[in-house]
Amino acid sequence: MSDRILGLVGILLAIGFALAALSIEESFLSDAVGPKAFPLIIAAVLGLASIVIALRPDPDPTWPALGRLAEIGAAVLVMILYAKLLPEAGFVIATAFAATYLSWRLGSTILWATATGIGTSLGIYVIFNLALGLSLARGPFGF
Repeated sequence: MSDRILGLVGILLAIGFALAALSIEESFLSDAVGPKAFPLIIAAVLGLASIVIALRPDPDPTWPALGRLAEIGAAVLVMILYAKLLPEAGFVIATAFAATYLSWRLGSTILWATATGIGTSLGIYVIFNLALGLSLARGPFGF
């Protein structure tokens, strides 16, 4: 039963994502694909996967222990905080903290998790902002 509920929630999320993507206004100088293509592809994949989950549920689902559910909830909270703090803290700082926490919870030592978080943040910043020229959220230090 839990798989069917998850599948239905995923279908509703996919529909909402597709409707949000369709409401994106295209500018006059848009490329041939447009800004709606990628979100619509993501919505389609999510919708198809959710349909499969809803129609073919696991006959004997096992739920994680309460401690594991708490860790999953904490990871979701970190991602929500990341989205909220991104405009104020900037991409580099917010990404470094989020990646550090998630790396630590995936089993790295705190030292390696910190190195991974900082490396991930700076690496993505260099590739997307400096190399490709894409705009990322600027923080209080201008990067």
